[in-house]
Amino acid sequence: MEIFRTVAELRRWSRALRCAEKDDGRIGLVPTMGALHQGHSSLIHTARARCAHTVVSIFVNPTQFGPNEDYDRYPRSFESDCALVQAGGADAIFAPSVEEMYPPGAATFIEVAGLGDRLDGASRPGHFRGVATVVAKLLIAGEPDLAFFGQKDAAQVSILRRMITDLRLGVELVVCPIVREADGLALSSRNAYLIADERRQARALSRAVRWVEALAAKGERNAEVLIDAARQIFAAEPLIRVDYIALVDWATLEPVEVAVPGTLFAVAAWVGTTRLIDNAILG
Repeated sequence: MEIFRTVAELRRWSRALRCAEKDDGRIGLVPTMGALHQGHSSLIHTARARCAHTVVSIFVNPTQFGPNEDYDRYPRSFESDCALVQAGGADAIFAPSVEEMYPPGAATFIEVAGLGDRLDGASRPGHFRGVATVVAKLLIAGEPDLAFFGQKDAAQVSILRRMITDLRLGVELVVCPIVREADGLALSSRNAYLIADERRQARALSRAVRWVEALAAKGERNAEVLIDAARQIFAAEPLIRVDYIALVDWATLEPVEVAVPGTLFAVAAWVGTTRLIDNAILG
């Protein structure tokens, strides 16, 4: 397995594969911020199943963190991350420095107007600007055919789909199912922050998601009713501070009054000092 530190190295690798006369296989990219877990393993597995070559990026992107967020304490575990990537069968890792991704004086950023201010973007101003910028840089650097993301970051998926369409980037975005721990909690690198009692109460996110899914499956379509049902679950947990509970059109992230197949139900909440998200695509 190769490890690339510069855009030039990654691009040479990608272009060499395309130029090989015997190799017409697709290249898959799995963007990550490290602190890898089995959710990332599932993305790598899917990428390997659909592509001849797979590269995993490991980069904690500073531009998607706000001034009071957890960039400095975000978990970094490069050696164990490399072991997980290698065990998953990926061909390469792209692990650039901040200076490589944001050269001195860098002044170009990507903002998806409208969408970037909704859901997580409303409570984390500038977050999706940072996400869109770094993912665009990764796609331009690696020139993959497919890029693999988890459904847990559903709002991010919506924004990146729009960015890819608007910029005609020529890459297919593949959304993979949420991977959960045995107790239902969606896998996240931030789960490591939770102490025991917080971890127990954090399960309210997945309980709310499953309850709304069940109500929708029984025929409930009224957004106000579904949101209130989720709100009641959170109300029983004193350590949880809800950020948002929303039913939205997945393409636009605009609120809906009536849930239809494909509607995104999404929740975000603070458990102690840790912000977690979860969601379901109804129907």
